[in-house]
Amino acid sequence: MNIFRLAGDMTHLLSVIVLLLKIHTIKSCAGISLKTQELFALVFASRYLDIVTDFISLYNTIMKLIFLGTSFSIVWYMRRHKIVRRSYDKEQDTFRHYFLILPCFVLALFINEKFTFKEVMWAFSLYLEAVAILPQLVLLQRTRNIDNLTGQYVLLLGAYRALYILNWIYRYITEPNYVHWITWISGTVQTLLYADFFYYYFNSWKNNVKLQLPA
Repeated sequence: MNIFRLAGDMTHLLSVIVLLLKIHTIKSCAGISLKTQELFALVFASRYLDIVTDFISLYNTIMKLIFLGTSFSIVWYMRRHKIVRRSYDKEQDTFRHYFLILPCFVLALFINEKFTFKEVMWAFSLYLEAVAILPQLVLLQRTRNIDNLTGQYVLLLGAYRALYILNWIYRYITEPNYVHWITWISGTVQTLLYADFFYYYFNSWKNNVKLQLPA
């Protein structure tokens, strides 16, 4: 494992910790899209089908368990916890995320590395993860005023994808025959979706003003 992969994993993990800190400690999910969290839960559930059949390493298994457990815990908190769900802005979080699932699945049926159940579901998880952040970004544009923890959560998610791109570049240079077009293209699309948020986040940080996205 190279430093970019490790940094990406730790940044991803930190983003989840920040979100759980907001939900569990402050008892609030204001500004967080349940639609995005449900998509992430589906991403991990479809990606880690091999958790009970293929052992790669202890680190790999632990990280899979963490992301599976935390993603479903966040969805549970936002749907079922009496105090947390009161802060959920259902009227603003109206992106029809179900319409993202079918196109991603159809794409996975036609474009995959191998036409087997696990490989199709793996490709599906990559395509879905690429667009899963869309409901969250739309919600932030509608609410405009973004609290620090929510802003940091989205920033860390974007940074995780950017670090993975560096990981792929490093592996392409150092590993012979390392080519994964599906992963590269879907990951690049996902990172580009964060570009607008990055721009406004760093502008707010530079000018020491509250983060706001244009309507």
